[in-house]
Amino acid sequence: MTDDTRRIQLVQTVLDSTDARKLAEFYRSLLGLDYAEEDEPPPAGQPDEHGRNWLVLRTPDGAPQLAFQQVERRREPDWPDGPVPQQMHLDLSVASLEVLHNQHERVLTLGGSRPDPDDDERFRVYREPEGHPFYIFVAERDK
Repeated sequence: MTDDTRRIQLVQTVLDSTDARKLAEFYRSLLGLDYAEEDEPPPAGQPDEHGRNWLVLRTPDGAPQLAFQQVERRREPDWPDGPVPQQMHLDLSVASLEVLHNQHERVLTLGGSRPDPDDDERFRVYREPEGHPFYIFVAERDK
C-alpha cells in the first residue's frame, strides 16, 4: 500500500446527460444531496448557465458525490435485452423492506421507472430519467 499522499482518490461519479439540470434534480431529490456552491438552479426566468454545462452534487457535509455533464446527445442503454450495455450503474441500499417499498414510490414520483417489475423483493432495478439503470437493495443487516 502507498501512503495517502500517493494514493489516487475517487472524487465523484460523472453522468453524461442531455438535460443535466433535470438529472441532477432527480438525484438531488432522491438522495438528499445539495448542489455545490454556484450550481443551485437560478431564479425563475434567469438563464441556467451551469445547468447547460456541469453540475455537482455533494453530501450535506460537503463531500462530492455525483456530477452531471451536459452533452448534445447520448445513446441510452437498452440493457439487458439490446446491444447497448448499461455502461455504468449506481448501487443504492436501504435499511429494510419497508423503506424499500416507500422509496419505490418516491423513485416513480421523481421520474424514475422500473423496467422489470418481477425483480427480487429485496433487490430492484430502476432507470432514472436519462435511462441509466440504478439498483436499490435491502442492506444485508435486515435478513
